[in-house]
Amino acid sequence: MAHKPRSEMIAETRAKLIAAARRAFGTVGYTEASMDDFTAEAGLTRGALYHHFGGKEGLLKAVIAELDAEMADRQNGISARYSDPWEGFVHECIAYIEMALEPEIQRIMLRDGPAVLGDPYNWPNQSGCIRSLTASLSRLAGEGLIDVEDPEATARMISGASLHASLWIANADDPPAASKRAVAAFKRLLEGLRTGRNRD
Repeated sequence: MAHKPRSEMIAETRAKLIAAARRAFGTVGYTEASMDDFTAEAGLTRGALYHHFGGKEGLLKAVIAELDAEMADRQNGISARYSDPWEGFVHECIAYIEMALEPEIQRIMLRDGPAVLGDPYNWPNQSGCIRSLTASLSRLAGEGLIDVEDPEATARMISGASLHASLWIANADDPPAASKRAVAAFKRLLEGLRTGRNRD
């Protein structure tokens, strides 16, 4: 049997560790997750974890990056369902906030992530999020659907509002109730961007 290329073996090892850590972080949380347990589950050694991720914190960053990419794909799929670009944009943004109700995202992204890695504003994925939002706002403005003078500044305001809404939901005593309130308020905020002729 031919040996797998080194790059493929590395990718498989990383994927196994990320999958095992994601299960552990999502069920018992970062603090309680044992490196020995999830390396054993992946059939690997603690040395492999340190080699590929530098430690438990590096593995958390990798899990968050994977989750973030999946969330972005889901949002893109939601916006694509709407023929009206504005409606697609609104529902895409709301979807992000509502994902804060999902246990895995809630625990890993919105509780343990900030506790271990610090302010999400400084996470690497934030720059990509701002670029994507800025591009969407620029397109909507170009089509005359919204009145925005500075798409990047507006993108940062929307990103901040949606992130803090998600953090509020994840840490609320009653997350579903907080989500309903957050979504209602967020819709009102977004509606303020619309041009007069496009308001209902």
